[in-house]
Amino acid sequence: MQTILIIEDKKSMADMLTKAFQAEGFDVKTADNVKDGISSISSGLSAVVTDLKLPDGSGMDMLKAVKEGFPFIPVVMMTAYGSIETAVRAVKEGAYDFITKPFDPDHLLLIIKRAIAERNIARENLILKKEFQRFLAAPEMVGISKAWDEVMEKVKKVAPLKTTVLILGESGTGKELVARAIHHMSIRSKEPFVAINCAAIPKDLIENEMFGHEKGAFTGAGELKPGRFELADRGTIFLDEIGDMDTPLQSRLLRVLQENEFERVGGTKTIKLDVRVIAASNKNLEKEVSVGWFREDLFYRLNVFPIFIPPLRERREDIIPLARHFVSLFAKEMNKPELSISSEAESMLITREWKGNVRELKNVVERAVILCEGPALMPELFNFSENSFREKIPSDAPLHEIAGSAARSAEKAQIAEALKKTHGNKSRAAEILKVSYKTLLNKIKEYRIG
Repeated sequence: MQTILIIEDKKSMADMLTKAFQAEGFDVKTADNVKDGISSISSGLSAVVTDLKLPDGSGMDMLKAVKEGFPFIPVVMMTAYGSIETAVRAVKEGAYDFITKPFDPDHLLLIIKRAIAERNIARENLILKKEFQRFLAAPEMVGISKAWDEVMEKVKKVAPLKTTVLILGESGTGKELVARAIHHMSIRSKEPFVAINCAAIPKDLIENEMFGHEKGAFTGAGELKPGRFELADRGTIFLDEIGDMDTPLQSRLLRVLQENEFERVGGTKTIKLDVRVIAASNKNLEKEVSVGWFREDLFYRLNVFPIFIPPLRERREDIIPLARHFVSLFAKEMNKPELSISSEAESMLITREWKGNVRELKNVVERAVILCEGPALMPELFNFSENSFREKIPSDAPLHEIAGSAARSAEKAQIAEALKKTHGNKSRAAEILKVSYKTLLNKIKEYRIG
């Protein structure tokens, strides 16, 4: 509930305003002097209404106190006709508005509602501005290995150009991070960076997601919707897991890359684009081409400047710098004191296989920071089984629990086998398993397959 603080020394006026605000659903606090008014200020207030003249001071004192502590809380001044000049000065110093006595309470209610609405918009804009500035900031590229240095050298060379880039590497190696770095170092850095995961969107929806639709293009298309390509105009579009894109959509994408134009779904108007394309895949696209699952002409169009990110197990020098970076990051997020990693734990981290690459390392460190109760992360905090989704079933467990565990293990194995047969193509795997695409994605996430 929104709370209004009223500072008014005349009881009849305070009572009248209290009833008016409560009738509109507001909670009301009151004070009859500056001292009590200031002590009632808190972050929970939605607005303050104060008389200009008070027994122990002025409404200007209230205004100053509110603006010093909580600048987003709007203050409305009530004043008699003879003190309008002072009220105008109050507005210049930060008051939202002033109202002269006598007044209609409904008029004050309108002012307060407008003030609260504008306050909320101002706060949201500030939050969005901070988020946007954070989004524009250079991504932290952590690594000291020769292999990582070679990746960064390629990033620096290609970033200033419009050249299409294809980023290859296993899942979790940081392909999107590299794509964002390329965008940040380019002349397009202040323009949009729009990412789309081609494997995460059902095949019957991805065309609409990429290119948008016209009003009335299909049932439910009540208004025009721009697609991701349109939103990325003048900036960069990142097509993640492009190896999972269906062949018909590959043909349409090829035209966009060749002609820099497209039409929305259900539309005939050709829309011109100025967009840089960065694509990524965890598959061997040349192999996908050889078996006919990926268009050869599209592959060559994307593969203008390939960047391969080696798996973490092939650049072990980066494991400890990355782990320390994540420890610092999560300690700050969780409001924990500065933490370190014990030498024994670091030795264990270096020898681990990291099949999930940097993403797995990040997740393991986050769990360790959550569990850590001392100044350093010890080896036991990193002791997670490779198949952490499996439940440990006691030997005396009921039959239905044992059956459930076995079914989940079998389900995971079947999904893994289907993905292996289709070289990771989730759409085809879903068809083999006779489940919906969405169900398969949920199962992959649940069992941490990837």
